[in-house]
This record gives sequence, structure tokens and C-alpha cells, in this order.
Amino acid sequence: MEEENETATKAGKQCAVSVTFVCDLKPGAKEVYLVGDFNGWDPRADRMQKRSGRFQKKMRLEPGEYQYKFVIDDEWHADPAAEMQVSNKHGTTNSVVKV
Repeated sequence: MEEENETATKAGKQCAVSVTFVCDLKPGAKEVYLVGDFNGWDPRADRMQKRSGRFQKKMRLEPGEYQYKFVIDDEWHADPAAEMQVSNKHGTTNSVVKV
């Protein structure tokens, strides 16, 4: 996950920040989707695009903390590159990004 410094302010309030999520867990995957708090954990909402052998998805997120995972060919995976991991109710871990 890479955060770009594109934070805009309007009348002293912070607006959305551009964040690029990167998944290179399985370079030969057919499909990779980004799922998390920001899209209702919908496994088909945000398909990642393959660029230079890595799957990427740019999102604009409001400042805050978000849990997320990658769905790689219908299998859910935490992001080992995330700064933080938290346990979830399914007995696995979610990755966390702070914006």
C-alpha cells in the first residue's frame, strides 16, 4: 500500500487522500479484488489492475483507519506489507491502513 500526499483542504477540513493498494502475493493470479471497510467488504466491488507484474488499485479515502484484504482468485488474503494486522471474527487477520 502506498499513500500519496494529495490531501486537499477545504475551509480547514481534510478531504480524501489518494491511496494505492499493491498486491504481489500471486503474480500469476487471474483476478484480484480489494475489499474492506471502504466498500462494504464486497468481493467484487473493486477489481485491481495488473501493472508491471503487480496488481494495483488507487482509492480516494477520507482520513481514518480502514481494515482490508485482497481476494485473489476467490481466496481471501491479508496484506503482509501492511503496517498493522488485526484479528477478525472469522479467526483470521485483516490488514489495516491509516490515512
